[in-house]
Amino acid sequence: MSVNSYLQSLGSSLVLNSSEKSSITKSIDTIKSRLTSYFGDEVIDKIVFGSYTRETILPRKADEESDIDLMVVFKNPYNYKPQTFLNRLKSFAEAKYSRSEIYQSSPTIVLELNHIKFELVPAKILYGMYYIPKNSSEWMYTNPNDFNEKLIKCNKNNYYKIKPVIRLLKHWNIKNNSRQLSSFELESKIADEMAYAYISCTSYTDYLISGLNKFRTYYDDSQINKTIKKINEALDYEKNNYPYTALSKIKEIFPEV
Repeated sequence: MSVNSYLQSLGSSLVLNSSEKSSITKSIDTIKSRLTSYFGDEVIDKIVFGSYTRETILPRKADEESDIDLMVVFKNPYNYKPQTFLNRLKSFAEAKYSRSEIYQSSPTIVLELNHIKFELVPAKILYGMYYIPKNSSEWMYTNPNDFNEKLIKCNKNNYYKIKPVIRLLKHWNIKNNSRQLSSFELESKIADEMAYAYISCTSYTDYLISGLNKFRTYYDDSQINKTIKKINEALDYEKNNYPYTALSKIKEIFPEV
């Protein structure tokens, strides 16, 4: 197996399997139903967003902190601050999921089920636009579909390699970068910087090196340099007919799961 074939296979394996998808779908449907029964018409919409909808979420075998983002849109005629609705969501979770771990993390309520973690994000609508918490006392505008469309276009423009490359870089970020990049930061930097076709990129190693270089402006170069060096070493070993050494080298930074 070549270095690029290994990376292609690994990128394809870093997706939710059918059983995981089924469990998550069932949990989403159940949470939505329970939100309706608990809040009635106070909740006017429930929207799943984030990496799950973009197919860039990592399975639990690769990331024990994987989560599903669920926006819970409340009526807010008196312009209450986000903490009011965070408190209500926490009460809901404690009432409906009393055996699960529940806590507030930044401006979300985390609900940890056996198979996946959910982040319940309160939201409001003002003049047809969605707002989510910036912190416990301020709202900020969001459009949950904007970034999805940008990533779809970026992926298409780059021979459908961007989503697998994002999953590979998330895997690297966990295993070799101490999670210094947040999941959304990583995705948005790649989508913004590589929005159009990269003529010089054809292989997964090309895209990984290009993607890593995009982070130089924002992060410490040392880990990026180390990673790019190992990718190039693996390619050199392969070029010189040492395929097993090449695979061993690439697995140091992109290990099997």
